[in-house]
Amino acid sequence: MDRPAPLRILGIDPGLRITGFGIIEICAGRLTYITSGCVKVPAGELPDRLKSILSSLREVIAQHRPAQVAVEKVFVNVNPQSTLLLGQARGAAICAAVVEGLSVAEYTALQVKQSVVGKGHASKEQVQHMVKRLLQLAAEPSADSADALACAICHAHGGQGLGALATAGFRVRGGRLVR
Repeated sequence: MDRPAPLRILGIDPGLRITGFGIIEICAGRLTYITSGCVKVPAGELPDRLKSILSSLREVIAQHRPAQVAVEKVFVNVNPQSTLLLGQARGAAICAAVVEGLSVAEYTALQVKQSVVGKGHASKEQVQHMVKRLLQLAAEPSADSADALACAICHAHGGQGLGALATAGFRVRGGRLVR
C-alpha cells in the first residue's frame, strides 16, 4: 500500500509588530516540525508595515513551499482601532498566501487552543508547552511562533478525521459543537 504524500501546512499568527509563522508536515497522521519564526515588523507608516508582512511571508512561502495555509481569525478587542489594525495585518498575511495560489483556512483562537491543548481558554504557556510536546521540539518556541504552529496543528487536525465531518446546523459553545 502506498504511503500518503506529506501535506505541508503554514500557520500564521498575524500581528502588526510581530507576525509568527510555523510550518509543519502531516503524513499518515504524524506531525513533523519543519520551521518556525517571527517577522519583526519595523515601526513606521502602516502601508510600509503591511508591505513588510506581505513580502516576508511571501519569502517564507517561496522557501518552504507549503500546500495550505491556516490563519488565526481576529477577535473583537476592547479597542476597535486595535482590532481594525490587526485585521489589516491579517489581510496582508492572507494576501501573501493567495497571491501564491494557496488555499487559506481560518480558525478562532478558541478553536486553535481547543485543538492543541484540549481547552479553549488555555494560556499562552500551555499552548507553547503542548506545541513542544506534539512536535517533539527540544525547547518551547516563542509565544508568536507557538501560536502559528498551533494554528497549523489545528488545521492538520481539523482538515482530517473528525474535522471533516459536516457541521451544518451546529455551533461552538464551551469549545464543543452543539445544536
